[in-house]
Amino acid sequence: MLKMKGERMNKKTIRDIDVNGKKVLVRVDFNVPLSSKDPQDSITVTDDLRIQAALPTLSYLLEHGAALILCSHLGRPKSPADKQYAMGPVATRLSVLLARPVTKLDEVVGDQVTTAVAAMKPGDVILLENTRFAAGETKNDPELSQKLGALADIYVNDAFGSAHRAHASTEGAARAIQSKGGAAVAGFLMEKELNALGTAVSNPPHPYVAIMGGAKISDKIKLIENLLNTADKILIGGGMANTFLKAKGQEVGTSLIEADALPEAKRLLELAGERLILPQDLVVADKFAADAAAKVVPAWGIPAHQMALDVGPDTLEHFNQELQGAQLVVWNGPMGVFEFDRFAEGTNNLAKLLAQLVNMGVQVIIGGGDSAAAVMKAGLADKMTHISTGGGASLELLEGKVLPGIAVLDNK
Repeated sequence: MLKMKGERMNKKTIRDIDVNGKKVLVRVDFNVPLSSKDPQDSITVTDDLRIQAALPTLSYLLEHGAALILCSHLGRPKSPADKQYAMGPVATRLSVLLARPVTKLDEVVGDQVTTAVAAMKPGDVILLENTRFAAGETKNDPELSQKLGALADIYVNDAFGSAHRAHASTEGAARAIQSKGGAAVAGFLMEKELNALGTAVSNPPHPYVAIMGGAKISDKIKLIENLLNTADKILIGGGMANTFLKAKGQEVGTSLIEADALPEAKRLLELAGERLILPQDLVVADKFAADAAAKVVPAWGIPAHQMALDVGPDTLEHFNQELQGAQLVVWNGPMGVFEFDRFAEGTNNLAKLLAQLVNMGVQVIIGGGDSAAAVMKAGLADKMTHISTGGGASLELLEGKVLPGIAVLDNK
């Protein structure tokens, strides 16, 4: 486990160091949606939420006299030939948001980069090319890490969504800068994530209720196990509820289940006893489609030719009762197939319930990924205490894993 200090992770931030006159390599998360995957098109950023999330850190560094060298991955390019993932559109959008020029370079490291960085003055902003265009990025290649580290005096990680990966730009470059006496610290977005999720991991207020949804149990076995050590109750919805119901010996019709995970589901049910709370009723249909005819049935009465695609109203009422009096709620994973409006009611109504709890002073943390998308789709993002920007990273942190991109940063 990462060392905690009270409820907070004990890592230095940009507030703890002097950045004046320094060149700062900032790992940001600019993995944003784009208007096209055709490199011939005029590509633009269609949602700049992740770019905006980095602005407090970037603005602070610029106001305190730093020159910024920014790096991020974008999409999953197989090689630099995948020009649809080039960082040009991101630089254009960032320049507007920062209201200053952003120089986008065509390499991650190399002569062009070295020359441009050598000429930088305080207030300048450079955006390197997509880190995944460099062959050694995902392998945490020491040579690439050294070249990235050579560019700057200080390393800042503000990309929580990539902190669970030990890549050259998230871990290796930090070590390279530390090895020459430079600081490696967290940005404000990283700090915010660590404070919110750190509370849930190290020192949660009780009662603490976790809500788990999504399709698969197999992705979340370790998470549920860890939550049984910290949370008072775990409410289960989504596709994973079917596997738990089947493990209890109930018929689930043609519902999605993970046959391989049935032994683990049984074990978790025995381990949790009354603390694992399953749906009481479900919305079923005869096919997986947006226009499927839907009806509500008891969880023990799914017809043979039907599949569960959402939780029903009795389940939501029961969940509401279980949430009363909670001090902390962590939600990860939708309650149903929320991409189809007909089967999004459980997820949307749960989001509304949680928004009401926040009004009553409850801390509600949304664990990134599909749950964050669902809350945003429901228009309730600003009603939650914290929405994590990292799906995989938040899951691993809640599982109790050490995240390499955080572990490498300087301790306070």
